[in-house]
Amino acid sequence: MCAVSRLMQSPGPPFAFEFGIVVNDGSESEDRDAASEIPITVRMPAARTTRQPPRPTPIAVDARLLAVATEHLRRLGPKRVTVVAVAAEAGMTHANVYRYFPSKDALLDAVAGRWLRDVEAELARIADAPDPADDKIERLLTALASVQREALALEPNLFAVHLDATVSARPIARRHRVRLRSLVERVVEEGIGAGAFIARDRERAIAHIFDASYRFTHPLAIQHDADLPRDLVEARLGAVILAIQKVLRTGTL
Repeated sequence: MCAVSRLMQSPGPPFAFEFGIVVNDGSESEDRDAASEIPITVRMPAARTTRQPPRPTPIAVDARLLAVATEHLRRLGPKRVTVVAVAAEAGMTHANVYRYFPSKDALLDAVAGRWLRDVEAELARIADAPDPADDKIERLLTALASVQREALALEPNLFAVHLDATVSARPIARRHRVRLRSLVERVVEEGIGAGAFIARDRERAIAHIFDASYRFTHPLAIQHDADLPRDLVEARLGAVILAIQKVLRTGTL
């Protein structure tokens, strides 16, 4: 018996042989259909994500203008600073500057205002310190005088804006005055509460402190005494502070 005859007579699924080609009778198709019903989960490789470096926070427009104006003020002085030049270096039109600062004075006052806020923060730390009230009065007046004398010597253009704003009573100077008074008032009230100060009239006591120290704490007077030796100015201020402390302790106004 030939090989083909043996295959035809062997048990198992029937096959049809035609011209040497094996023809499926359909059972394989059923097997494939059954296999296709088995769920197949295909895991796709996770997409690779490229982390972008964080973008730097853009500088606010008003902060950029103040930075440029500060440099121009330091280099050129208040009279030679122009809004056009500040705008050009900041990369904008001068008309855009006026959206943030309505005038050149307002721009320069904002520059001085940043410095004044630093001064006020330092004075606030003195007022909040756990020291006796009479010591705080001495430290407050000494710090207020010395920081302005240093500005006159090291940053004369900045001091010029501060002086002009004070003499002209512009808003930046008025706000600074209110904050100074608030700090002094806080220390006076603390001294009264602790029994260190005797003040029959609190308002008169606060006014006396500013009036007596005017020559050493007001920018106009500081400029007037700019040529005096530092040690002489400090000695005179020390004597005035002692007199102020005596008045606050005794209540003799």
